[in-house]
Amino acid sequence: MSTPAAHVVLVHGGFVDGSGWQQVHDLLIARGFLVTVVQNPTLSLADDVAVTRRAIDAVDAPVVLVGHSYGGVVVTEAGDHDRVAALVYIAAFAPDRGESVNTLIANPPPGTPAPPITPPVDGFLFLDKQKFASAFAADLPEGLALFMANSQVPWGVDALGGAVTRPAWRDKPSWYLVATEDRMIPPPAQRAMADRAGATVKEVAASHSLYLSQARATADLIAEAAHSIG
Repeated sequence: MSTPAAHVVLVHGGFVDGSGWQQVHDLLIARGFLVTVVQNPTLSLADDVAVTRRAIDAVDAPVVLVGHSYGGVVVTEAGDHDRVAALVYIAAFAPDRGESVNTLIANPPPGTPAPPITPPVDGFLFLDKQKFASAFAADLPEGLALFMANSQVPWGVDALGGAVTRPAWRDKPSWYLVATEDRMIPPPAQRAMADRAGATVKEVAASHSLYLSQARATADLIAEAAHSIG
């Protein structure tokens, strides 16, 4: 099997780290892709973009840049890198110029659940542990959801407030995987962002943790994006 030309760079979202990409990573590796998993610290958007760009700098091939949740903000800003050929959003924020997570969540669609984010402490946010599973990981095994709740990565308020300056989806092709059972980013909001970006859209019945519960569907969409660029 010939090695695909594209190199996949995976960017995680808030409250979690890059280890959640392992199933997707393994599926892509099995198909012959080269893969880098970014461990962005989620302290500020500027810092996360810098970490992601360093990962892209280390790659000597066209990059398919993939973001889950808040990672979508990071790839939207970091995706203007010359080496990035395509963007993939996995139940992710896809902001336009001047938008941030804060602005995108300010006016949720009527009747949608609010993410159980606790008040900031020392500039960091967490999800309520008791509500983590139902909000973030409703279709994962109970033990895994509990572990994720208990191992949360602090999410910096500066990351939520970081605004995009040059949305890469305006100039580069994008793909979007909508999680139809998402209780963190409402599915209508996901569809609206995907439509605005002109993305190729697929949908899957899954929670916000679809990169874990629907790893194959996630890898399939990434591979579709990669094959489209040669």
